[in-house]
Amino acid sequence: MIEKRNPEYEALSGQMNPLKSLTAAQFAALGGSAVAFVRPINGGDLSEMIRGSDFDEETTYQLVMSADGTPLMVADTQAAVSEWLSDKELGLVSVH
Repeated sequence: MIEKRNPEYEALSGQMNPLKSLTAAQFAALGGSAVAFVRPINGGDLSEMIRGSDFDEETTYQLVMSADGTPLMVADTQAAVSEWLSDKELGLVSVH
């Protein structure tokens, strides 16, 4: 049996997974604006991502991003992220 998540699926079935071709509007209709993920990121990478910022390069920060990749919040602790998320209507997903 071949799983649809398998990269060989498209080649063997001749079909592209329809989720790969969603427009921004279609994604939002699926709840993309209600889903976020938290990603650890070092200060150097964060400074490159957010122009004009000055983050400590040796520190690992917690970056909260919406499902479409828009940065929502930066914190220096997981507790700060949890507190910020506590009054938001966002579902948190894990990144694999």
